[in-house]
Amino acid sequence: MAVRRVRRVLRKIDPWTVLKVSIIFNLIIVMAISIGIAIAWSLLRNSGIPDSIVDSINELAIFEEDISLDGPSYFRVMVFFSIVSTILLTGLATLSAVFYNLISDVVGGVEFVVLEEVLEMPRTTPAVRQSRNRTDTPPAPPPNGPLVEMPTEESPVTS
Repeated sequence: MAVRRVRRVLRKIDPWTVLKVSIIFNLIIVMAISIGIAIAWSLLRNSGIPDSIVDSINELAIFEEDISLDGPSYFRVMVFFSIVSTILLTGLATLSAVFYNLISDVVGGVEFVVLEEVLEMPRTTPAVRQSRNRTDTPPAPPPNGPLVEMPTEESPVTS
């Protein structure tokens, strides 16, 4: 297999495509982070770590009133920031695509090299094409009659 180097130029990025891809990507990332935090919080809560932290802080009397670590309120704040970050990052990606298109009109785009594999076919002489008889009839015999090998004394026919 031979390798051929081809130069390509990326001139334009479709902002609508960037919007669709980035919103799906950001939603997947936010969902994964949210599920990970929810699982980590439930594991910490079941092991009693937040309660021991609250008890330690209340014993030290750092704050005037007692504090509590409330998981559902933290989860609501996390969901709010997840939605805001998804909107902002999607907008930033789309705006970046628009800026790239404007800059590539001036500069000419990004040029990169692609290596393409080329299958080398063996070079052979073309086969002689036989004309096809377009009808379903068998081919006609030669004009002098059918060719039949006649036995001679030198080459007896064996059957």
